[in-house]
Amino acid sequence: MLRPRLLWPVTAASLLTPPGRTPPSLPRCPGCEPCCPGVPLSRCPLVPLSRCRPSAAPSCALDPSPLSRQPSAFPCQAGRQARPRRAERIARGGGGAMAPQRRALPRGPDSSGPGPGPGRGSRRHSSAKKGRSQQDPRARWLKAAILLLFLCAAAGGGLVVWSRVRTQDGIPEGGIPADGVTEVLAHRSDTLQDKFVEVPCSEDYESHRRFAGCTPRKCGRGVTDAVITREEAERIRRIAERGLSLGGSDGGASILDLHSGALSLGKHFVNLYRYFGDKIQDIFTEEDFALYRDVRQRIQQRIAQVFGISSSALYLTKPTFFSRMNSTGAKTTHDEYWHPHVDKVTYGSFDYTSLLYLSDYSKDFGGGRFVFMDADSNKTVEPRAGRVSFFTSGSENLHRVERVQWGTRFAITISFSCDPQHGIGDPGVTGHHP
Repeated sequence: MLRPRLLWPVTAASLLTPPGRTPPSLPRCPGCEPCCPGVPLSRCPLVPLSRCRPSAAPSCALDPSPLSRQPSAFPCQAGRQARPRRAERIARGGGGAMAPQRRALPRGPDSSGPGPGPGRGSRRHSSAKKGRSQQDPRARWLKAAILLLFLCAAAGGGLVVWSRVRTQDGIPEGGIPADGVTEVLAHRSDTLQDKFVEVPCSEDYESHRRFAGCTPRKCGRGVTDAVITREEAERIRRIAERGLSLGGSDGGASILDLHSGALSLGKHFVNLYRYFGDKIQDIFTEEDFALYRDVRQRIQQRIAQVFGISSSALYLTKPTFFSRMNSTGAKTTHDEYWHPHVDKVTYGSFDYTSLLYLSDYSKDFGGGRFVFMDADSNKTVEPRAGRVSFFTSGSENLHRVERVQWGTRFAITISFSCDPQHGIGDPGVTGHHP
């Protein structure tokens, strides 16, 4: 009598199960499901036990998780045996050769078919969806946190650069000027007819000889754009450019004094008229000096008018000079123009100081603004070609010039004294030069 051939090996669990009841499911390795569906791990005839490692399918089939649905890192067999034959795919409902290949989900105790019914397959599918839904908000929050960190880093870098620039201008890294809040007295875009701010006079004039009708009793600072035109300022600037082309400082500040002949050359000064002799007539013309004298006289008259003194009581005094400033680092102390100072203290002959600007702030150069340093705040003048800034020279008008950050700043300083002994004459081609 022939015994029927068993399709699958008989296990102890199947022998001990009462008739009419389903044998309990034994641990199975999901990594081996494509080869041995529904067969216990220990009885798979195609795969050695050593090939299905716990790392390939964590917790195996005892504790289903979304990770266990992924293909095994260790295929059951290599080559052609790694994929089910066509007949096996058809038997599993895979369709013909063009049908998509889908791996059957493992059966659970409550499932009667290969599909994801109400058993373990459906629970595994829902847990995977739940895991993805929980990860999406976390990913969005992570992206937002990274973007926030990036913006904070960019803002921090900008603050570092800003603090360094402010420190170079003599302002501490904390960002608050040591001498108060800065206010703009004259914007470059303004066209000012006359603007004057009166301030109490200092005691600097008491230590010098006083001249009735001239020594300041009314002190302050003024700004006007109505004395010198932009065209005249451009012509004056060309005079400065031609003269400074003969020399120039190695540092950021170059000086040209047409009265004394002083010219910056490297780290020193030379006498322009002695150094070039008669060749100076090829550099400057008599028309240049005539324009220079006319501009100086108009500025002198405006100062006398504002301060209520006689123009004839004022004397041009030294130093009166052109200045060219750029962002080159200082090589000598003469290049450090940005330090706060008082003209009457630095030059005892000064009683009134004026500045004629020959270039435009934020257009021809950056930085380089003129700053009055008061006890409560700073009053800033932004240079503009043709603009004249004038003030009494005592400690009531402590001031400085910001460092030039880029470009080139041109100006001419014209100073006046009430003491005739400190007076100097106007320059000229045929005139007397030191």
